[in-house]
Amino acid sequence: MTTPQHEKDIDLNDYTPAMRQYIEVKRRYPETLILFRMGDFYETFFDDAVKANRLIGITLTKRGKMKNGDPIPMAGIPMVSLDQYVARLVRLGESVVIAEQQGVPGKGLMERKISRIITPGTLTDTSLLPEKNDAILLAISRENRKDGRWGFVWLTLSNGDFRASLVSDDQFESELARIAPSELLVTDRLRDDIRTNYPEITVTPMPSWHFDAEHGVEKL
Repeated sequence: MTTPQHEKDIDLNDYTPAMRQYIEVKRRYPETLILFRMGDFYETFFDDAVKANRLIGITLTKRGKMKNGDPIPMAGIPMVSLDQYVARLVRLGESVVIAEQQGVPGKGLMERKISRIITPGTLTDTSLLPEKNDAILLAISRENRKDGRWGFVWLTLSNGDFRASLVSDDQFESELARIAPSELLVTDRLRDDIRTNYPEITVTPMPSWHFDAEHGVEKL
């Protein structure tokens, strides 16, 4: 199945105004599952709907059609059950973007704005955290390091614990197992290798400039 946000030459005019809003959000967060508020439900569409159906068993239906005539898959979560389903998705390693309605219902197209971005490594809500475990966000890189060692930096948002270390190739596996991150931040270049070798960890790719040493020192 082809998801429109991956088609660079897509004409958004082929879709309804609300669906255009959804596609625009998905383009901003292409690797994240989007929950898009529509009335009393949070809906998700295209490949995200198929994934949500597979992961948490919500009913897969359809809404409208794509340009090629195929129906658009849709799956929805009742507003009152949002936290329950988000917790299940995050425990399965998924990141979720919540797009909320803005404005007065019944008065034209509702604007949508991102209200929350929830990832396995940035959880602080105790209702979403795995029992007796803190969510740890780990960033790794060895960009521009002459000694070939890896830089490991990890953060536990729930208590503010922040740590860093340098790791050799021989230490990589054991250090990763010791830290046991909920989410791993890597450069785009490392994404596929890390996902292949560590499928049990949620991997979030980021542009290389986020891992620049001078930029990091400045931020600290």
